[in-house]
Amino acid sequence: MPQSGSALRSSLHKALAVSGLVASLLAASFPAHADDMADVTKAVRAGQYADALSKADAYLAKHPRDAQMRFLKGVILNEQNKSAEAIAVFTKLTEDYPDLPEPYNNLAVLFAANGQYDKARLALDNAIRTNPAYATAYENLGDVHAKLASQAYDKALQLDSSNTSAKSKLTMLRSLTGVSVGKVQTAAAPAAPTPAPVAAAPAPAPVSKPVAVAAAPVPTPAPVSKPAAVAPTPASAAAVSKPAVAAAPTPVPAPAAVKPEAKPDIKPDQKTVTKQAQDIDTDDILTAVHGWAKAWSDQDTKSYLDYYGNDFETPKGESHKDWADERRQRIEGKNRIEVKVDSPVVNINGNTATVKFRQIYTSDRLKADSRKVLTLTKQNGKWLIKQEHAGS
Repeated sequence: MPQSGSALRSSLHKALAVSGLVASLLAASFPAHADDMADVTKAVRAGQYADALSKADAYLAKHPRDAQMRFLKGVILNEQNKSAEAIAVFTKLTEDYPDLPEPYNNLAVLFAANGQYDKARLALDNAIRTNPAYATAYENLGDVHAKLASQAYDKALQLDSSNTSAKSKLTMLRSLTGVSVGKVQTAAAPAAPTPAPVAAAPAPAPVSKPVAVAAAPVPTPAPVSKPAAVAPTPASAAAVSKPAVAAAPTPVPAPAAVKPEAKPDIKPDQKTVTKQAQDIDTDDILTAVHGWAKAWSDQDTKSYLDYYGNDFETPKGESHKDWADERRQRIEGKNRIEVKVDSPVVNINGNTATVKFRQIYTSDRLKADSRKVLTLTKQNGKWLIKQEHAGS
């Protein structure tokens, strides 16, 4: 279901249904399995993700095909902002267990968070194909389609700024969805493909709002055959084929011309339209900046470099290739990188925007809190970085 962008935006819902997760896992597992799951889940709920991941890996070393523990490992990696690794885990689950809808849903959430809305849409289509009663996937699919529609209308306005129809549709879409893709919901863990029948263990007290998981797929009803058309009776056929002949009309004096009442020319408030368009751009800009920081944190240099335009002004005047190679060397290979964007302020002037914020950088070797300024330009519907420098 770079969650906006994509949201799927910076507001991507990442809350995990830990209580529902535990209940479903304990209810469908062997006692020893339940104990292992409880230990890992307890560590997740306590925010001890490194410990949880270590325990999950130890269990999977003995039971590499266990779908539930693999699913939980994907959740842990997502909480550690390791989206590329989480995507790999959920992708392998969809290959090994193609009939489970939950891994497809969580893949969609991760794709959407990276702004890959077409991939998110395909993943949600697969989730719904495996379980046509999966309500969460339908809601997420609606949010993804809303984002794709927003991008399409925005592109139409770039090509023709006087397109009032696209403007009104974009405004209406914003009023319905807030222009973001909304809070895309992650799925709880899937039931085991071949669970052993044991008594259900009591669910622990919930610590977060559980995400509803749809019931088993509802069988598709057999198609109802189309009733045969009823042949018309001869009398009715004759009535249809033989038109009635009307009598000659009696002349009626033409009524006096009435001047139609003038209708007021109602036009949208230009200031309102401009403000709404700026709000849309602000959301897209913040989505790009947060996506840039996330790709940096994930050490996903390909995605990170994609946030820079071809016209990016390198800090030392070096070639774009030399600068990109240096960035790869400085980002890849570290044990840990975390980049946070704090208190961003956006200023838009046409197709150019300036974003000022506090950049909080933490790695295994360095921790820095500094001011940062990014200048972005809108190119083919995307906001890309043109300039980057420290300071306010």
